[in-house]
Amino acid sequence: MCRKLVYLASFVFVLVLVSNVSAGLVAHWEFDEGSGVATVDSSGNGHDGTLQGDPQWVAGMVGSGALSFDGSDGLVDVGHDESLSMMDELTITVWVKVSDLGTYYFLVCKQPSGTAGDNYPGNYEFRTEANTGALQFGHQEAEGEQYTFYTSETSITAGQWHHVAVSITKGELVEFYIDGISAGSSEQLTNFGVLNDEPVRIGGRKDGYSFFNGILDDVRLYDRALSAVQIQKLYNGNPPMFTIAEKPTPADGALHSNTWVSISWGAGDYAVSHDVYLGDNYDDVNSGAEGTFRGNQADTFFVAGFPGFAFPDGLVPGTTYYWRIDEVNDTELDSPWKGDVWSFSIPPKTAYAPKPANGAESVDVDVQLSWTGGFGAKLHTVYFGDNFDDVSNATGGLPQGALTYTPGTLKMAKTYYWRVDEFDVVETHKGDVWSFTTEGAVAALNPANGAVDVTQTPVLTWAPGSGASHEIYFGADAASLELKGSGNLGSESYDPGQLEWDTTYYWRVDEANNASADSPWTGPLWSFTTANFLTVDDFESYNDLNEGEPGSNRIYLAWIDGFDNPAVNGSVVGNANPPFAEQTIVHSGLQSMPMAYDNAVGKSEATLTLTSTRDWTVNSVNTLTIWFRGEAGNAAETLYVALNDSAVVTNDNPDAALGTSWTVWNIDLMRFADQGVNLANVNSITLGLGNRSNPVAGGAGMIYFDDIRLYPPAP
Repeated sequence: MCRKLVYLASFVFVLVLVSNVSAGLVAHWEFDEGSGVATVDSSGNGHDGTLQGDPQWVAGMVGSGALSFDGSDGLVDVGHDESLSMMDELTITVWVKVSDLGTYYFLVCKQPSGTAGDNYPGNYEFRTEANTGALQFGHQEAEGEQYTFYTSETSITAGQWHHVAVSITKGELVEFYIDGISAGSSEQLTNFGVLNDEPVRIGGRKDGYSFFNGILDDVRLYDRALSAVQIQKLYNGNPPMFTIAEKPTPADGALHSNTWVSISWGAGDYAVSHDVYLGDNYDDVNSGAEGTFRGNQADTFFVAGFPGFAFPDGLVPGTTYYWRIDEVNDTELDSPWKGDVWSFSIPPKTAYAPKPANGAESVDVDVQLSWTGGFGAKLHTVYFGDNFDDVSNATGGLPQGALTYTPGTLKMAKTYYWRVDEFDVVETHKGDVWSFTTEGAVAALNPANGAVDVTQTPVLTWAPGSGASHEIYFGADAASLELKGSGNLGSESYDPGQLEWDTTYYWRVDEANNASADSPWTGPLWSFTTANFLTVDDFESYNDLNEGEPGSNRIYLAWIDGFDNPAVNGSVVGNANPPFAEQTIVHSGLQSMPMAYDNAVGKSEATLTLTSTRDWTVNSVNTLTIWFRGEAGNAAETLYVALNDSAVVTNDNPDAALGTSWTVWNIDLMRFADQGVNLANVNSITLGLGNRSNPVAGGAGMIYFDDIRLYPPAP
């Protein structure tokens, strides 16, 4: 069963015309000419279009005009330019009023005729799907291959104006929007497009296949992937502006294999000049500390690592450098606009990036070792053994030119150590000692080794190694673990029961297999530390398995929202597509809960029925904490939490949903007890926005929740 988001809204639409032109705007056709066979690119980039066939000038949705197409032969030919062949990021937006949904209608495309093969090297096309009205984005990974198509989850309707958009980041997501609201997204499965010299066409394709039937207005192309907030603002008539510097070169986090660098960036829309910060300490660059400011300049590049420039003696191998560009315009009150802190690293002179990775487990006994050579390294000396000190202190090895080393067949379930020294003609640079453990020991454990804030009632799990049976040892003293049980293959779990708070525990799994002469194998020692709080929900357990499948635990099936009851509850929990739990915007761990709210119906809320952690008096806990964050484009709606579907506490900040950074909400549990809640038997928790007792129509937005916990009094 695939869950799709359905948005029902009635609204009064007000357009606000803004004259500023965004630096990310490659082309913009307003279709306001009213006559003639030409339409001007108002972005200032010169991509004017020529009408072909018989499109008619009519009244539009934005401005004074639009173009009407009859589905037979009309289109706008924009011509070819390299700037129109976006290959990394692209956003297309169009106001559209389609007459019918009977076939595929091409909105904007840049590809020749044909359906497949070498004659169809398409860069991109944005169209509506036949019969459904869904949006589709298509591109071709390589010449001679079929197109890849991505399709929205919701659709436009015939006879009505809709603002449609597609936003693409290379190798990441294809995201669709209808009327400023997400219409679904898909992970990009192939590379983005094939360059060609075909013109961009609006309203039709070169071969005349399915000309558009309806009205098009205000077509825009951006060389950036606009965010959901930016597209919503564009839908409301506010073109997105980019005030901070973007697109750093070298790319953020890149390895730069030279001792000098020319950094460059894309300027913000309002920038007249740029304050440059560069240094080898993140905090210093982020705060603009003395010694990191390199001056104000008009150019969008800066050289370092040469005499007369920053770091005149050259950049230091093995060092990470951080840089920041603040955009300056003294005529703007908000200036300067502080930029993001980017980084690049100069490779070390020692060997790095070992394979297998340092500390790896379950490594094949016939492994071949490899690494990345140090900066300027010409020869490499490898030391290998099963004793750390021996490998660390070894000398006199034979150098080699290859970046690989084969130690021969190794023993199972054994830890080995290795080191690579690098010689750069001038001197030898001693390498770090790395280690790995061969297969036979167990891995993929839960909790992770060294994990903290683990629940006091964990179930320990691990993946089997080469053993047919195992023994598990557990305790709070690493030197004297107790044998807690044994089992055979297929029973890789252990429940230690109720554990103490804020305590470190150690465990080990030994394996045996009578078929192997190396058996038994002593497993590595693992540890974790329990939390000093109770977890109500950390959102880590939710997955994307299909409903009904064993182990399925989708977040919207636990947190009941308004999806099936939109007339009284305007919330929708979870992303439109997997992963349903949010995995990018998180406070801690790997997941958080996204919740869209639409208070046109008065309130939006989601409720979790508690099956554990129902006694909120354990260890004298007295504070409920909830981490949350919103988005800048959100409507200001009151944030509240309810227990047992009765007692309600509201957040003191009326603009809580507008905050774009994670904020903790601490609530004294007595505020619920004073409303009659039995804290020893809490059966549900509800998170919501609006006025629960007296719903009043309001606005919409997106909010994220994470780390709902119960804390005892501070010591």
